[in-house]
Amino acid sequence: MFSQICELLGIDVPIFAFSHCRDVVAAVTSAGGFGVLGATAHSPAGLEIDLAWIDGQVGGKPYGVDLLLPAKFAAVAPASGAAEGSSPLIPPAHRAFVVDLLDRYDVPPLPEHLTSRRGSLSVSVQDAGALLDVAFRHPIKLVASALGPPPAELTEQAHARGVVVAALVGTVEHARRQQAAGVDLIVAQGTEAGGHTGTVATMVLVPEVVRAVSPTPVLAAGGIVTGAQMAAAIALGAQGVWCGSVWLTTQEAETDPTVQQKMLAASSSDTVRSRSLTGKPARMLRSAWTDEWEDTAAPAALQMPLQTMLTASAQQRIRRSSSRNGSGAQQLATYFVGQGVGLLDRIRPAREVVADMVAEYLQVAEGFAAQLND
Repeated sequence: MFSQICELLGIDVPIFAFSHCRDVVAAVTSAGGFGVLGATAHSPAGLEIDLAWIDGQVGGKPYGVDLLLPAKFAAVAPASGAAEGSSPLIPPAHRAFVVDLLDRYDVPPLPEHLTSRRGSLSVSVQDAGALLDVAFRHPIKLVASALGPPPAELTEQAHARGVVVAALVGTVEHARRQQAAGVDLIVAQGTEAGGHTGTVATMVLVPEVVRAVSPTPVLAAGGIVTGAQMAAAIALGAQGVWCGSVWLTTQEAETDPTVQQKMLAASSSDTVRSRSLTGKPARMLRSAWTDEWEDTAAPAALQMPLQTMLTASAQQRIRRSSSRNGSGAQQLATYFVGQGVGLLDRIRPAREVVADMVAEYLQVAEGFAAQLND
């Protein structure tokens, strides 16, 4: 396969794999696609470990790093070693709601030998800078920014090192802002996508963004898990596809087994956009957790990153206990995933996912060609 983006990044197939799991990133890159490691939840030391491991796996093939850089977030700087959720900006009523929720669903506390992760996200310019310092010490070929135009300093540093800057957008207005900020590659992400996403559907958003930012290359994202959908995206003017959800049910994924089984059983109607995990609308599996936060008795979600700080320990407790069938933790368990989850019905190696997408894409392309020849 060939496209402008393949030439730009030196890849065989324009399939981009966003994943928080280094194993998925390495597997997709090794298969000829382009793995992108979601680094927002990493510490600088943790990112150094994961990138060094990826370097050793991919044999010089290209990969990238994704950072979460929202245009607006609460300025929170808890002291080193502070307890999770201890920021004075978190209202007592919110803490009480989470405590009551876990009590009502009989979710056990963490064992004493386990420490609760504080759950802060690296979303400030300072935090991102520390992660970028690590990333730029490795042979990354792309750095992606979400939730707003990347800071000028990020773009300048990346370009000085020959690193492509990508940005995710949910509207054509956002795409124009990203282009004006000097972004090299725009990911048009429809509402079908997992994680933080807007309200415009992929089928509408992609051609709208392509028209608005040409000749800047565009990748399509949002609900794309098959080669036929990839063919549709390219027919709409995209240079390739940016996928996330499809990797959650791969053999390499670190997805919690309980959540993974929920995903395999889910339909496209079993997801919901909720602020309950991060404070910003993000598509995830509907569960008792998302339902409780939508209840009229629930407090409004806090601004990023306070909501994550509030809920991180609760999520850790839920994951630890969710494997027991019929338990409250199992009912509460959720994770970010797009509407394409309805097409995920088995666990496969990531390399097989890439191969299957390419084979189906070629089959569709040959079908188009046959129609023209006829």
